[in-house]
Amino acid sequence: MPKAPQADAIVLFGGAGDLALRMLFPSLYFLDADGFLPEGFRIVAAARAEIEPEAFQAMVRDAVTERASPQALDNDVWDRFAQRLDYRAVDATKADRLSAITEALGEAKAPIFYLALSPSLYVGVCEALAGAGLITPQSRIVLEKPIGRDLESSRGINGALAQVFEEEQVFRIDHYLGKETVQNLIALRFANTLFEPLWNNLTIDHVQITVAETEGVGDRWPYYDEHGALRDMVQNHVLQLLCLVAMEPPSDMEAESLRNEKVKVLRSLRPFTRQDVAQASVRGQYVAGVAQGQSAAAYEEERGQASETETFVALRVDIDNWRWAGVPFFLRTGKRLPERRTQIAIQFKGVPHSIFGGQAEGDLVANRLVIDLQPDEDIELLLMNKAPGISQGGMRLQSLPLSLSLLRAYSGPNARRRIAYERLILDVILGNSALFVRRDEVEQAWRWVDGVAEAWAEAGMAPKPYAAGSWGPAGAFALIERAGRAWYD
Repeated sequence: MPKAPQADAIVLFGGAGDLALRMLFPSLYFLDADGFLPEGFRIVAAARAEIEPEAFQAMVRDAVTERASPQALDNDVWDRFAQRLDYRAVDATKADRLSAITEALGEAKAPIFYLALSPSLYVGVCEALAGAGLITPQSRIVLEKPIGRDLESSRGINGALAQVFEEEQVFRIDHYLGKETVQNLIALRFANTLFEPLWNNLTIDHVQITVAETEGVGDRWPYYDEHGALRDMVQNHVLQLLCLVAMEPPSDMEAESLRNEKVKVLRSLRPFTRQDVAQASVRGQYVAGVAQGQSAAAYEEERGQASETETFVALRVDIDNWRWAGVPFFLRTGKRLPERRTQIAIQFKGVPHSIFGGQAEGDLVANRLVIDLQPDEDIELLLMNKAPGISQGGMRLQSLPLSLSLLRAYSGPNARRRIAYERLILDVILGNSALFVRRDEVEQAWRWVDGVAEAWAEAGMAPKPYAAGSWGPAGAFALIERAGRAWYD
């Protein structure tokens, strides 16, 4: 496949919204500061609100300044960046209203259209772009996941995209894939002979993936009530992390090679049935409690009425292939949990026989590889070691961590933790889709998630209450204890 041309402009639809101001404009500024934006690269923000250019630039400057801490904003970089900025008030779903975008793009031949919008608007915007003649063979479109709320709606959106864009022009973004530690997982597995021979059911006992959030749903309840934790988080971030842990070694780092292997994992996920869903899954919804030292309202109170939407999901997932047969994957994600944490824990099996009797017998624990994505990025391998000192009872053992902490390795007075979107936006500019999600991958994930939702419905499984600030319903602990394991907290 010929190399894609470098993009020469980006149009941010939803350019005055929260995502654009918190993540996208700061990411573009830092790319400019590091010399990654091409000369003459244009940045056009589009939204319905009428905003004066000076007021818009002030909004963006405030957003960038907040993210630049602890460094001060570089005025020279800002002046260069501000020259790239433009704002246009448009209705992006109406082709006859997009002439302002055509004018702002000027001579750009390879524009990026970034839809920082509700997925319900994706089809209308794509049709309007085509109707306005804005799409070129070099154009790219970026969509935030989840794409739809089930397989049927996802196919509808993807089908509409396919009418106006080729698949290689479509970049379905999951910002977790831009995190340094997620990419380092690929390096850890496939750049070290130490791990890959052990990465299978012969030496790994089980895998845990936790995506925990402390905040509640709040004002997002209209969106969240339609999706819930299963469709919002499991289909999206959690399954992507599972794929990176479980996939086979790709032949190279090309986009299609990586994505082919992830699709194979999704096709190997064992479907849920009405008979096993009660034993292998937990649904929860937070009720009033104490979170982060503050009183927290129940989800139904935030919503204003009763709801059957889950804010917590725990699943036991089995992958039916040779590498992972018999290795359970335990997934959990939820709102109003005790701490903000995204973590992958690879639990290895214990040694087949202990030669350390006496006092050391109870000290011996199996190795564990813990990959933290947030709030801090770290990879830690727990190994057994002799405890210092002497005793009459024989050798004492203790587990000690070997750490690959990015925070410690790259710390300093001016150190800045990169925004995950920086890597991903740069890849879109360069036309590299390796860290983005292909259509069949999205739809295969939806097919499996729809099966979980259907099994819940057939079994009549309603969400169980859990107090805000706790680790979910009691059933989440029973789920993993039935398999003889425990959550790594």
